[in-house]
Amino acid sequence: MNDTTYNGWSNYATWRINLEIFDGMEHELDGYIDDKEEPDTYGFSQSLQELAEEIIFEGMRYDERRPSNLVEDYARAFLQDVNYYEIAKHIINDYIAENQA
Repeated sequence: MNDTTYNGWSNYATWRINLEIFDGMEHELDGYIDDKEEPDTYGFSQSLQELAEEIIFEGMRYDERRPSNLVEDYARAFLQDVNYYEIAKHIINDYIAENQA
């Protein structure tokens, strides 16, 4: 059995996307965190996935003559391994810890 964890994260893709896309970024958590209910970690994770894809694929041009862009295909395959729920939970927990002080 192979251990796929990386630097405390579930895998390399999750660690790398968190580090290079989300680490240090101010996150708008309104609508995801409510003092009366559990945080909407799943909803926030979906928002993070959309944001990562927007940042990564912004400016990529689609060429009709080449229906498949090899670089984009590799990037999308890498992004499929990202655990956005884990990243969302990490960001929410940090936010809660900082705002409870």
